[in-house]
Amino acid sequence: AGSFQEAGVIQQAYNLNFPLHAVPASCAQCPAWSAFSVSSPAIVLETVKQAGAGAEDRPEAVVVRLYEAHGSTVTAWLQTSLPVKEAMLCDLLERPAGQGRLPLEQQGLRLSFTPFHVLSVLLVLSR
Repeated sequence: AGSFQEAGVIQQAYNLNFPLHAVPASCAQCPAWSAFSVSSPAIVLETVKQAGAGAEDRPEAVVVRLYEAHGSTVTAWLQTSLPVKEAMLCDLLERPAGQGRLPLEQQGLRLSFTPFHVLSVLLVLSR
């Protein structure tokens, strides 16, 4: 019932096409852990990969690709438990975009999206 946004169609499609795979924990009391989370259901974290053959070829960096899936303008927070020391927007070839570094805030990285916009973020990790 309602719109595709209200019905959670995007999430249900991902659940169907990319089911979670359970991995046995090494202990019964292991704490819950998540590498990334996004504050808005309109934003889909599509890809996490090691930075590759772009101009920023760094083994200590990962690229996170997100997109807006509801046709809305939204600001969302990207949170990670990884030790990020620097973050910047980059293009699809993983070259830094002209905006410079993104501020690392307590809530994470603040990202602004327009309808169906794709953002790539280069995260440089502490060693």
